[in-house]
Amino acid sequence: MPSRLKRFQRTGNFHFITFSCHRRQPLLAERNGYSAFEQALEQVRQRFAMVVAGYVLMPEHVHLLVNEPSSGSLVSAIQVLKQTVSRALKQPGETQFWQARYYDFNVHSDAKRIEKLHYMHQNPVARGLVTQPEDWPWSSFRHHATGYTGAVEIESQWTAFHRGSQLPEAMRYKEKES
Repeated sequence: MPSRLKRFQRTGNFHFITFSCHRRQPLLAERNGYSAFEQALEQVRQRFAMVVAGYVLMPEHVHLLVNEPSSGSLVSAIQVLKQTVSRALKQPGETQFWQARYYDFNVHSDAKRIEKLHYMHQNPVARGLVTQPEDWPWSSFRHHATGYTGAVEIESQWTAFHRGSQLPEAMRYKEKES
């Protein structure tokens, strides 16, 4: 990561976040890591009043599409998420679970949000882990495709429908395109 990484926050945009396990080791594929991460993400989502629009968990890295939290900062939310997962999964003698820092891309349009969701959901297919995105259980794809409710609440047209409310304007897009 560049030493002079600039983060643009408090913009009202969604953020496409990526971070990796230490030395890009497939640590999430071990130790029940996927489930532990999903539980931690849901806890952080609730604690920071954060909207999760999408995610995918890969063996050695994570992609998230989230808004800026209503409570606290995005930096704090990601820090708490990484620390919670690290405490749950780090083995005795390991110095760290995650690479330091994270990549943050401001998502400034509906088209870019759809592009990032598509990229995330296709990641396991591109890596040869599955043949179709719906076959990878550790992503938000099934929610976007069918309304499936998993361990993490995903903000979508499905969620708004089940709440009996309108989807926030910033989130309105065609679900089938993700």
